[in-house]
Amino acid sequence: MHFSHTAVLASLVSRLSSLVSFTSLVLLAACSDFMSPVKETPEPTEYQYNYWLLEKTYLYEDELDKLDPDGDSVQALYRVLDDPYTRYVPPSKSKQSDRQMTTSVVEGDIGLEYMYDPEAEHILFVYRVYPKSPAAKAGVPRYGNIISINGHEIKTQDDIAVYDSIISFTQEISLKIKHDNTTRTYKMIKADIYAPTIFVDTIGELVYIQIKDFKPETVDRDSGSYGELRDYLDSTRNEKGVRVLDLRNNPGGYVSQCVSMADLFVKKGMLSKRKWKVFDANGNAVHRSDIRDAKPGDSGEDGKFLLLVNQNSASCAEIFTAAVTELAPIPVVGYTTFGKGIGQTTWATKAGGRAIITNLEFITPKNGSYHKTGIAPDYPCNEFESIYDCVEDAAKAEFGRKKSSKGWYPGIIIPRGTTSIGAYIESEEKPDPSRIH
Repeated sequence: MHFSHTAVLASLVSRLSSLVSFTSLVLLAACSDFMSPVKETPEPTEYQYNYWLLEKTYLYEDELDKLDPDGDSVQALYRVLDDPYTRYVPPSKSKQSDRQMTTSVVEGDIGLEYMYDPEAEHILFVYRVYPKSPAAKAGVPRYGNIISINGHEIKTQDDIAVYDSIISFTQEISLKIKHDNTTRTYKMIKADIYAPTIFVDTIGELVYIQIKDFKPETVDRDSGSYGELRDYLDSTRNEKGVRVLDLRNNPGGYVSQCVSMADLFVKKGMLSKRKWKVFDANGNAVHRSDIRDAKPGDSGEDGKFLLLVNQNSASCAEIFTAAVTELAPIPVVGYTTFGKGIGQTTWATKAGGRAIITNLEFITPKNGSYHKTGIAPDYPCNEFESIYDCVEDAAKAEFGRKKSSKGWYPGIIIPRGTTSIGAYIESEEKPDPSRIH
């Protein structure tokens, strides 16, 4: 049965409240507005409600004829559409999805990242320690070699699997770590932690600012990723050296976050424009646009920066890239980005599910589009050279820097286990839509 739009749903939509966001789902995530239904309105079925939402908001209107108005499977309703980002999350998974969208919470963790050195006697060492985590509170030192976990010595690849298993299934963790010729045991109890999304490292002679995600709730509980980056830039306002904004493998996040973070580097101009399809108070589909302009006076506006991207820099990472490279300008180094210039609205449905529907498209400050094409770098990297050599060559060409003859280049990061392993230093991954949001 086709649901009566004006009799029931028109009264429903006139009273919806909204919260603009850019979601971070683990599966098929998307940039998002978030809408909630009103309890006292007449009850459509879950299928009818999702059908109506798609009919009124789905960006690709030529596909609407594929929808069956009289069906009963919500999942089947979404599967007929070609867009890989438009999907339905059932009520049983909605709370988990909401948490993954908005926060950097790592459940049941000690809060450290390790690296793998195949030449060392004990092959794992501590790469990062998260602020306010059990590891930080215990005083675990960065770059210390992990000798053992809960009494099990870590020397081989098989021992890494044991390490991961203990981290996954044991609440109390004891790490023996050697650092500066001193060996100590650090005892921790796992906890849910808010991980940082901004990391700063010196590699060679360049400072790398890794932006892993764009989320509103991180270790900075007030301002999220934006707050982390703002605070770092404010504390280094007088830095004269070249710094690298590293967005490799950044799958996106909240629009409000990535646009605000781009504003930290831009003095004036239109940071981002989005065109979107939604509905008005009478339930009629309408097309609107929204523009965000830069405000001057931020601490990143006068620094020397390069922007490093790869094929997995997507969505909100591309909004950020387009804004800073077209308006700052900040040169781009690396590889052509993923090419996701569309976004989604997430709706809370009557049954408590989540309808994630593509209804947004993004325009660059110079009125361009990177959807399906990506953003090409100003300084492309050769796949046969080290990414760090490529970045140093770009820094030399752009700022007249001398290339360093030596430096500390990170080793191999193993992305496994529940411990929060960092982003790949160099990635051979192919773009995967299921990672992009």
